Amino acid sequence: MSSLLLQMALRTESDIFVLRQRGREVATAVGLEYQDQIRIATALSEVARDLVGAVGGADVTFHIAGVEEGRPALRVDLAPLRPLDESRCEPQSGAVARLVDSLELTEDEGVTVIRMSRRVPANAETLTPQRLAELRAQLALSAPASALDELTVQNEQLIAALDEVRSHRDELAVLNEELQETNRGVLALYNQLSEELEETNRGVVALYAELDEKSVQLRAASESKSRFLANVSHELRAPVTAVIGLARLLADSASDPLTDEQARQVGLIRSSATDLLALVNDLLDLAKAESGRIEPDWATVDLRVVFGQLRGTLRALATRPEVELVVEEPPAPATVRSDEALLSRVLRNLLHNGLKFTEQGEVRLHADLVDGRWRIVVSDTGVGIPPELHERIFEEFYQVPGSASGAGTGLGLPYARRLAMLLGGALRVASEPGRGTVFTLDLPVDGA
Repeated sequence: MSSLLLQMALRTESDIFVLRQRGREVATAVGLEYQDQIRIATALSEVARDLVGAVGGADVTFHIAGVEEGRPALRVDLAPLRPLDESRCEPQSGAVARLVDSLELTEDEGVTVIRMSRRVPANAETLTPQRLAELRAQLALSAPASALDELTVQNEQLIAALDEVRSHRDELAVLNEELQETNRGVLALYNQLSEELEETNRGVVALYAELDEKSVQLRAASESKSRFLANVSHELRAPVTAVIGLARLLADSASDPLTDEQARQVGLIRSSATDLLALVNDLLDLAKAESGRIEPDWATVDLRVVFGQLRGTLRALATRPEVELVVEEPPAPATVRSDEALLSRVLRNLLHNGLKFTEQGEVRLHADLVDGRWRIVVSDTGVGIPPELHERIFEEFYQVPGSASGAGTGLGLPYARRLAMLLGGALRVASEPGRGTVFTLDLPVDGA
């Protein structure tokens, strides 16, 4: 949908000035901004000059188009008097096309026309049918000025444009100077930061070198400790075992009878030697685990067999009648790919701790299959462990202060956690003082 505003003929050079003037008047009437008025007037004069020289002129019509889209535009159609040779006249290309929103060659009722348009700004007056009728009447009454007057106006516009360009140039020069000053500051800051970064890098390199050296020293110390523990444990096992054997012989009924005091003393010797042998064995096992000398013997393990063996061997340790050892049957299929001996050692250690630190209630062992992993839980109703000590109990030789029983070496739990990691699992603890302790061994079904 379009609304006609003005028609005129373009035939001579003087008509070019008239077209420029009329284009500016129409642009002003429909509400285009001042710069857009000059742009469309300039575009019309440039295209008109080509048409007059190439085809002798054109018929020009001014329309308002696009009213139905809500954003009207001023559209100008220039219909050449003769067929247009595009090789000699290309109005839709070059700098002219940048002066308007659109500039193209199109067919209108079988006639090739040059069509240009410029959108009316949103803040312009609404172009209702009544307003368009008023504009048509106003434009029809206005008389075109002479070519000299239009040339004068054009020169004034050119001078104003030059003044504006000069002003923009001065502003650009100021901006360039400020930018150069900013660049100098940025370059200085960059150089300073580069120097500081280089200094920091040198410090980091030196720190890494020191850390590497300390790591080597720590690794050597750890290996020395492991060798020392293994050697000492190995050398102590023979004499301690001999002491236990001699104490057993002395207390044997086949030997010479002992007095009550002598029997008590021999019992103390045997008990102390047994405790010492347990400590030596724990040290030897821990040294093996730390040195990486323990290689799991992977096989399919039946948890029902493991639980049954633990039930039989540890029932004798539940000497307190107030404490009950409960070993639940694991759910089928009760199989896991693991090392049976190492797994039994971890669970035996956890059950032994529960029996040792539980004065009444129960120590329970049960297992569940959760998301493809075995969750084996050893819980007790013992004294419990404060939350801040949950990680410390896995440190070597550490014992919870104020425990009900002072027995133990503080090596069982660190050794159990190392074995759990070796089997591809994890050992966690949850406990509160007076509410018992829960150890959870999490193992993958298919092994590490």
